[in-house]
Amino acid sequence: MARLFGTDGVRGLANGDLTPELAMQVSAAAARVLYDRDDSRRRVALVGRDPRASGEMLEAAVVAGLTSAGADVLRVGVLPTPAVAHLVNDLGADIGVMISASHNPMPDNGVKLFTAGGHKLPDAVEDEIETRLTEQVERPTGVRIGRVRDAVDAEKRYVDHLLAAAPQSLEGLKVVVDCANGAASVAAPDAYQRAGAQVIAINAAPDGININDGVGSTHLEGLQEAVVEHGADLGIAHDGDADRCLAVDSAGAVVDGDQIMAILAVAMLESGELAENTLVATVMTNLGLHLAMREHGVALRTTKVGDRYVLEELRAGGFSLGGEQSGHVVLPGHATTGDGLLTALRLMGRVAETGTSLETLAKVMRRLPQVLVNVRVADKATAVTAEPVTAAVAHAEAQLGETGRVLLRQSGTENLVRVMVEAADEQHAQATADQLAKIVSTVR
Repeated sequence: MARLFGTDGVRGLANGDLTPELAMQVSAAAARVLYDRDDSRRRVALVGRDPRASGEMLEAAVVAGLTSAGADVLRVGVLPTPAVAHLVNDLGADIGVMISASHNPMPDNGVKLFTAGGHKLPDAVEDEIETRLTEQVERPTGVRIGRVRDAVDAEKRYVDHLLAAAPQSLEGLKVVVDCANGAASVAAPDAYQRAGAQVIAINAAPDGININDGVGSTHLEGLQEAVVEHGADLGIAHDGDADRCLAVDSAGAVVDGDQIMAILAVAMLESGELAENTLVATVMTNLGLHLAMREHGVALRTTKVGDRYVLEELRAGGFSLGGEQSGHVVLPGHATTGDGLLTALRLMGRVAETGTSLETLAKVMRRLPQVLVNVRVADKATAVTAEPVTAAVAHAEAQLGETGRVLLRQSGTENLVRVMVEAADEQHAQATADQLAKIVSTVR
């Protein structure tokens, strides 16, 4: 059977793949796994969600699962995923649950889990939870059943934390923020206004149905138009649960996660905050970031694709900055997971501090054209190691030299090989990717 937990919790079609029964089982099993056997005190679980309609149903199921396992529940309502992670630590909870499908369309939903301290679960813990979903246990009764209450100051606590972690005044900046009709619809405009910016919020009226619907960090066209229309200094785009941040400069040009990391890395290098002068990114990061960091004397460590792997490398090495091209950026000194609002405040703070436009700051790196071709194969492991393929890759890399790169990856869920090529110009990248894809497709 397929593993229940994906790269970021349990996710699927709400009330289809992800039923209330499954949500209740997952949360109850998580409580049993993550709580030790000490009954000397009540355990506390913190639960938040994004505003999609199915979140109300799944929140009720998660709360039922947790309280049935004897945990008291503190509901924080609609808040970003990084807010839940922060509040688990800030309020001393033993476990955190975020009900969200992030950037996925409205019909989907998910259950993300955090341990005490606000950290994502290791694979081994997720596996143990999965094995204990349907175990027969003696449930608590009477006064041992968990109780439920609401945290009335959760949003303020989170925004206070953000402003302490990014204290640079944004006075004089005009920013358009696209909240994706998601979890940041209140917190993001509030945080940026309190930091001193003039804020124009768009897609900040969630109705349970319109989350991620042609808006947010996966659909930047509306933000690009709004920034130009309002004469703003820049625009910020979040996804449904606000663990991502992408940006748009005053001319409407996109500034992606790689460019944001480059800007922050240089800023942190100058201030002495960049631990070990090292940035952590995934293998899919643009070669332009590698070249820019080399030019500034910053080491770049790469991981498998997925913010959880970036987080693991950051914690293992004690590094202070990492992320993904998609806009997941992690600042471990201030957050235990990717935080789109913190990233935005740091990015805008750099603009304000230097008096330099985002367009100019983004020139710290040049994005090289990047082409991705998916090739369906009979056996993906054989396809990437076959001699004709490895020989063709070596030949392509020799031709590209230092201004190009080839990466072959196996899909985690399908019999696909992803052929990624970067080159100095898009035509060369496309031709090389097509040629390699053709060779991969012939492997039997």
